[in-house]
Amino acid sequence: MESQVQAKQIRVAVCGGKGKMGREVVKTVAQDPALDLAGVVDPSASDETVNAFFGVDAAPELLFDCSLQDMLAREKPDVCVDFTNPEVVFANTMAMIEAGCRPVIGTTGLTAQQLETIDAALRAKSLGGLVVPNFAIGAVLMMKFAQEAAKYFDHAEIIELHHNKKADAPSGTALKTAELMRESQARFGRTNAPETEIIAGARGAEGPADIHIHSVRLPGFIAHQEVILGSPGQILTIRHDSMDRNCFMPGVALAVKKSMDLTGLVYGLEHIL
Repeated sequence: MESQVQAKQIRVAVCGGKGKMGREVVKTVAQDPALDLAGVVDPSASDETVNAFFGVDAAPELLFDCSLQDMLAREKPDVCVDFTNPEVVFANTMAMIEAGCRPVIGTTGLTAQQLETIDAALRAKSLGGLVVPNFAIGAVLMMKFAQEAAKYFDHAEIIELHHNKKADAPSGTALKTAELMRESQARFGRTNAPETEIIAGARGAEGPADIHIHSVRLPGFIAHQEVILGSPGQILTIRHDSMDRNCFMPGVALAVKKSMDLTGLVYGLEHIL
């Protein structure tokens, strides 16, 4: 029975394993009986074992890797979860696909053209993968509620708030929210008065459907977003707050498992719920 269970385990590697999100992913993979921790990649890799660093029940001989390509070639994981940074995520993703590994990408900053390239590469290899702007179930619901509300409000703005170590702005969640809202309403703020910014950028960035997106970066925040919709005499605010990175982990585990049954790229957790 034990060998049958082991045979069904999904071999999972984590790229960016020493980062704040990566650490939680490593622990989640190590504790899930359906998953097998196959490798951990981080630029600050050392000779310390993964088991000792994280205090998890991984193989004692499992060491950190500096090179994603070396780890992929040696361990041949089924899935690799990436929480790195926008500068390297596309190259990482393409390396995973080239190695026959299914990518689950939590790093934001990929362009529309890069997403198309990833999808084509996955299909050419008959593999599946996911790019997920936000793994929290509550955040996915916030986006869907905003999409529904956008049918009835034609004025809306988005405020996203993250910790001051987040490299990209606006967040992938904010962009994804605006894209979903655009499916319900082609353009927002049509009746706004002509504006003059005394300080450039004071009104935020104009995102999809002319929705203004405002990015806040301060220590103390993790990941938060407000969608504010207005019409004469009323305001509707839809807000989600991530108070602990543990809230993302059920979504990560689900994405890893679902990726095994996909062909091509899925963008957004809502498509596999």
